[in-house]
Amino acid sequence: MRLTVLGCAGSFPGPDSAASGYLVQADDADGRTWTVLLDLGNGALGALQRFGDPRRLDAIGLSHLHADHVADLAVLNVLRRYHPSGPCPPVPVHGPAGTAERLAQLAGHDPATSTDGQFDVAEWRAGVPVAVGPLLLEPVRVEHPIPTFGIRVSGPSDADPGRTVTLAYTGDTDACDGLDTLADGVDLLLSEAGFLEGREDAVRGVHLTGRRAGEAAARGRVGRLVLTHIPAWTDPALPHAEAAGVYAGPIDLAHPGGVHVL
Repeated sequence: MRLTVLGCAGSFPGPDSAASGYLVQADDADGRTWTVLLDLGNGALGALQRFGDPRRLDAIGLSHLHADHVADLAVLNVLRRYHPSGPCPPVPVHGPAGTAERLAQLAGHDPATSTDGQFDVAEWRAGVPVAVGPLLLEPVRVEHPIPTFGIRVSGPSDADPGRTVTLAYTGDTDACDGLDTLADGVDLLLSEAGFLEGREDAVRGVHLTGRRAGEAAARGRVGRLVLTHIPAWTDPALPHAEAAGVYAGPIDLAHPGGVHVL
Protein backbone atom coordinates (compact mmCIF):
# COMPACT_ATOMS: atom_id res chain seq x y z
CA MET A 1 0.00 0.00 0.00
CA ARG A 2 1.24 3.46 -0.93
CA LEU A 3 0.23 6.95 0.18
CA THR A 4 0.95 9.91 -2.12
CA VAL A 5 0.44 13.45 -0.86
CA LEU A 6 -1.26 15.69 -3.44
CA GLY A 7 -1.78 18.68 -1.18
CA CYS A 8 -1.16 19.25 2.51
CA ALA A 9 -1.73 22.97 3.18
CA GLY A 10 -4.01 23.72 6.09
CA SER A 11 -7.34 25.53 5.66
CA PHE A 12 -6.35 27.15 2.35
CA PRO A 13 -3.80 26.53 -0.44
CA GLY A 14 -0.34 27.79 0.46
CA PRO A 15 2.36 29.18 -1.82
CA ASP A 16 3.96 25.74 -2.06
CA SER A 17 1.04 23.36 -1.73
CA ALA A 18 -2.58 22.81 -2.64
CA ALA A 19 -5.09 22.11 0.10
CA SER A 20 -5.80 18.57 1.33
CA GLY A 21 -5.66 15.66 -1.10
CA TYR A 22 -4.17 12.17 -0.79
CA LEU A 23 -3.94 9.07 -2.97
CA VAL A 24 -3.91 5.60 -1.46
CA GLN A 25 -3.01 2.76 -3.83
CA ALA A 26 -2.51 -0.98 -3.55
CA ASP A 27 -2.06 -3.89 -5.95
CA ASP A 28 -4.27 -6.95 -5.83
CA ALA A 29 -3.15 -10.55 -6.36
CA ASP A 30 -3.54 -10.16 -10.13
CA GLY A 31 -1.32 -7.07 -10.25
CA ARG A 32 -4.15 -4.59 -10.79
CA THR A 33 -3.57 -1.26 -9.02
CA TRP A 34 -6.53 0.10 -7.05
CA THR A 35 -6.69 3.82 -6.32
CA VAL A 36 -8.62 5.63 -3.62
CA LEU A 37 -8.65 9.43 -3.38
CA LEU A 38 -9.02 10.88 0.11
CA ASP A 39 -10.29 14.48 -0.11
CA LEU A 40 -9.60 16.92 -2.95
CA GLY A 41 -9.30 20.48 -1.69
CA ASN A 42 -8.55 23.72 -3.50
CA GLY A 43 -5.85 23.21 -6.14
CA ALA A 44 -5.33 19.49 -5.51
CA LEU A 45 -6.67 18.44 -8.92
CA GLY A 46 -3.50 19.83 -10.52
CA ALA A 47 -1.35 17.51 -8.42
CA LEU A 48 -3.71 14.59 -9.06
CA GLN A 49 -2.97 14.95 -12.77
CA ARG A 50 0.76 14.85 -12.01
CA PHE A 51 0.82 11.92 -9.60
CA GLY A 52 -2.25 9.93 -10.62
CA ASP A 53 -4.97 9.64 -13.25
CA PRO A 54 -8.21 11.53 -12.48
CA ARG A 55 -10.05 9.25 -14.90
CA ARG A 56 -8.99 6.01 -13.20
CA LEU A 57 -10.17 6.39 -9.62
CA ASP A 58 -11.81 3.42 -7.94
CA ALA A 59 -13.34 5.38 -5.06
CA ILE A 60 -13.27 8.77 -3.36
CA GLY A 61 -13.50 9.13 0.42
CA LEU A 62 -14.35 12.53 1.87
CA SER A 63 -13.55 13.35 5.48
CA HIS A 64 -15.88 16.38 5.58
CA LEU A 65 -17.35 19.08 3.37
CA HIS A 66 -15.24 22.18 4.05
CA ALA A 67 -13.86 23.71 0.84
CA ASP A 68 -10.22 22.96 1.63
CA HIS A 69 -11.15 19.26 1.49
CA VAL A 70 -13.70 19.07 -1.35
CA ALA A 71 -13.59 22.20 -3.57
CA ASP A 72 -11.78 20.60 -6.52
CA LEU A 73 -14.39 17.87 -6.88
CA ALA A 74 -16.42 20.39 -8.89
CA VAL A 75 -13.68 20.66 -11.49
CA LEU A 76 -12.80 16.97 -11.28
CA ASN A 77 -16.36 16.43 -12.44
CA VAL A 78 -15.72 18.71 -15.44
CA LEU A 79 -12.51 16.87 -16.36
CA ARG A 80 -14.20 13.48 -16.16
CA ARG A 81 -17.38 14.59 -17.97
CA TYR A 82 -15.86 16.49 -20.89
CA HIS A 83 -12.60 14.64 -21.56
CA PRO A 84 -12.09 14.22 -25.34
CA SER A 85 -12.09 10.45 -24.97
CA GLY A 86 -15.63 10.61 -23.58
CA PRO A 87 -17.29 10.73 -20.16
CA CYS A 88 -15.97 8.46 -17.45
CA PRO A 89 -18.16 5.90 -15.71
CA PRO A 90 -19.33 7.06 -12.29
CA VAL A 91 -16.88 6.75 -9.40
CA PRO A 92 -18.19 5.87 -5.92
CA VAL A 93 -17.94 8.83 -3.54
CA HIS A 94 -18.31 8.23 0.19
CA GLY A 95 -18.85 11.19 2.46
CA PRO A 96 -20.86 12.65 5.32
CA ALA A 97 -24.58 13.33 5.11
CA GLY A 98 -25.22 16.15 2.63
CA THR A 99 -22.36 15.25 0.27
CA ALA A 100 -24.51 15.13 -2.87
CA GLU A 101 -26.01 18.56 -2.18
CA ARG A 102 -22.57 20.00 -1.38
CA LEU A 103 -21.17 18.80 -4.70
CA ALA A 104 -24.13 20.31 -6.55
CA GLN A 105 -23.58 23.57 -4.68
CA LEU A 106 -19.92 23.65 -5.67
CA ALA A 107 -20.99 23.26 -9.30
CA GLY A 108 -23.41 26.17 -8.95
CA HIS A 109 -26.34 23.80 -9.49
CA ASP A 110 -25.49 24.06 -13.20
CA PRO A 111 -27.28 21.26 -15.10
CA ALA A 112 -24.45 21.22 -17.64
CA THR A 113 -21.97 20.28 -14.91
CA SER A 114 -24.29 18.13 -12.81
CA THR A 115 -22.43 15.58 -10.76
CA ASP A 116 -25.06 13.00 -11.71
CA GLY A 117 -23.37 10.41 -13.90
CA GLN A 118 -19.85 11.12 -12.66
CA PHE A 119 -20.19 10.64 -8.90
CA ASP A 120 -22.14 7.82 -7.29
CA VAL A 121 -22.59 9.29 -3.81
CA ALA A 122 -23.13 7.25 -0.66
CA GLU A 123 -23.04 8.37 2.96
CA TRP A 124 -20.54 7.00 5.44
CA ARG A 125 -21.97 4.97 8.29
CA ALA A 126 -19.68 5.03 11.32
CA GLY A 127 -18.04 1.68 11.86
CA VAL A 128 -19.30 0.22 8.57
CA PRO A 129 -16.31 -0.54 6.32
CA VAL A 130 -16.24 -0.08 2.55
CA ALA A 131 -14.23 -2.51 0.40
CA VAL A 132 -12.38 -1.16 -2.65
CA GLY A 133 -10.48 -4.01 -4.27
CA PRO A 134 -7.83 -5.11 -1.74
CA LEU A 135 -8.39 -1.96 0.36
CA LEU A 136 -10.80 -1.64 3.27
CA LEU A 137 -11.95 1.84 4.31
CA GLU A 138 -13.33 2.25 7.83
CA PRO A 139 -14.94 5.61 8.69
CA VAL A 140 -14.67 6.87 12.27
CA ARG A 141 -16.48 9.93 13.60
CA VAL A 142 -14.20 12.66 14.92
CA GLU A 143 -14.66 16.12 16.44
CA HIS A 144 -14.93 19.15 14.14
CA PRO A 145 -17.55 21.92 13.77
CA ILE A 146 -19.32 20.00 10.99
CA PRO A 147 -19.84 16.23 10.59
CA THR A 148 -16.40 14.73 9.98
CA PHE A 149 -14.90 11.28 9.65
CA GLY A 150 -11.38 10.04 9.98
CA ILE A 151 -10.66 7.06 7.75
CA ARG A 152 -8.66 3.92 8.49
CA VAL A 153 -7.41 2.20 5.33
CA SER A 154 -6.13 -1.38 5.43
CA GLY A 155 -4.52 -3.25 2.58
CA PRO A 156 -1.58 -5.40 1.47
CA SER A 157 1.95 -4.34 2.30
CA ASP A 158 4.10 -3.42 -0.69
CA ALA A 159 7.08 -5.28 0.79
CA ASP A 160 5.07 -8.36 1.80
CA PRO A 161 1.69 -8.61 0.01
CA GLY A 162 0.65 -11.39 2.37
CA ARG A 163 0.76 -8.97 5.30
CA THR A 164 -1.97 -6.40 5.96
CA VAL A 165 -0.92 -2.86 6.87
CA THR A 166 -3.08 0.05 8.00
CA LEU A 167 -2.89 3.80 7.69
CA ALA A 168 -5.28 6.25 9.32
CA TYR A 169 -6.18 9.72 8.06
CA THR A 170 -7.58 12.00 10.74
CA GLY A 171 -9.33 14.51 8.51
CA ASP A 172 -9.81 17.58 10.72
CA THR A 173 -10.40 16.95 14.40
CA ASP A 174 -9.55 17.82 17.95
CA ALA A 175 -8.51 15.14 20.44
CA CYS A 176 -11.46 12.77 20.96
CA ASP A 177 -12.32 9.10 21.35
CA GLY A 178 -12.58 8.77 17.57
CA LEU A 179 -9.01 9.96 17.14
CA ASP A 180 -7.79 7.24 19.49
CA THR A 181 -9.83 4.65 17.58
CA LEU A 182 -8.21 5.81 14.33
CA ALA A 183 -4.67 5.73 15.73
CA ASP A 184 -4.86 2.40 17.53
CA GLY A 185 -2.05 0.20 16.26
CA VAL A 186 -1.77 1.71 12.78
CA ASP A 187 1.43 1.56 10.77
CA LEU A 188 1.07 5.20 9.70
CA LEU A 189 -1.02 8.01 11.14
CA LEU A 190 -1.60 10.89 8.71
CA SER A 191 -2.61 13.55 11.19
CA GLU A 192 -3.59 17.15 10.75
CA ALA A 193 -1.79 19.62 13.02
CA GLY A 194 -3.42 22.93 12.15
CA PHE A 195 -3.01 24.62 15.54
CA LEU A 196 -0.06 25.46 17.79
CA GLU A 197 0.24 25.09 21.52
CA GLY A 198 0.15 28.52 23.17
CA ARG A 199 -1.41 30.19 20.14
CA GLU A 200 -4.84 28.63 19.67
CA ASP A 201 -5.28 27.14 23.15
CA ALA A 202 -8.66 28.84 23.58
CA VAL A 203 -10.10 27.24 20.44
CA ARG A 204 -11.14 23.65 20.98
CA GLY A 205 -13.17 21.20 18.91
CA VAL A 206 -11.59 22.25 15.62
CA HIS A 207 -7.97 21.15 15.06
CA LEU A 208 -5.10 19.25 16.60
CA THR A 209 -1.79 20.74 17.61
CA GLY A 210 1.42 18.87 16.93
CA ARG A 211 1.47 17.92 20.59
CA ARG A 212 -2.05 16.49 20.56
CA ALA A 213 -1.26 14.57 17.35
CA GLY A 214 1.88 13.20 18.99
CA GLU A 215 -0.02 12.21 22.11
CA ALA A 216 -2.53 10.27 20.00
CA ALA A 217 0.32 8.56 18.14
CA ALA A 218 1.96 7.60 21.43
CA ARG A 219 -1.27 6.25 22.92
CA GLY A 220 -1.96 4.26 19.78
CA ARG A 221 1.59 2.93 19.48
CA VAL A 222 1.65 4.18 15.90
CA GLY A 223 4.48 3.04 13.65
CA ARG A 224 5.01 6.42 11.96
CA LEU A 225 3.42 9.85 12.31
CA VAL A 226 3.01 12.13 9.28
CA LEU A 227 1.92 15.69 10.09
CA THR A 228 -0.20 17.54 7.54
CA HIS A 229 -2.74 20.39 7.18
CA ILE A 230 -0.24 22.93 8.52
CA PRO A 231 -1.27 26.44 7.41
CA ALA A 232 1.13 28.65 5.47
CA TRP A 233 1.51 31.06 8.39
CA THR A 234 2.98 28.32 10.63
CA ASP A 235 6.61 27.18 10.55
CA PRO A 236 6.24 23.38 10.15
CA ALA A 237 9.20 22.86 12.46
CA LEU A 238 7.04 24.02 15.37
CA PRO A 239 4.30 21.33 15.25
CA HIS A 240 7.03 18.81 14.45
CA ALA A 241 8.87 19.75 17.63
CA GLU A 242 5.63 19.61 19.62
CA ALA A 243 4.93 16.08 18.38
CA ALA A 244 8.51 14.93 18.98
CA GLY A 245 8.24 16.03 22.59
CA VAL A 246 5.59 13.41 23.34
CA TYR A 247 6.02 10.71 20.65
CA ALA A 248 9.27 8.80 20.31
CA GLY A 249 8.58 7.23 16.92
CA PRO A 250 9.50 8.55 13.47
CA ILE A 251 7.79 11.79 12.42
CA ASP A 252 7.55 13.18 8.88
CA LEU A 253 6.17 16.43 7.56
CA ALA A 254 3.84 15.90 4.61
CA HIS A 255 4.91 17.60 1.38
CA PRO A 256 3.38 17.60 -2.12
CA GLY A 257 4.51 14.56 -4.07
CA GLY A 258 5.71 12.79 -0.97
CA VAL A 259 5.24 9.01 -1.13
CA HIS A 260 4.99 6.78 1.91
CA VAL A 261 5.28 3.05 1.24
CA LEU A 262 3.82 0.69 3.79
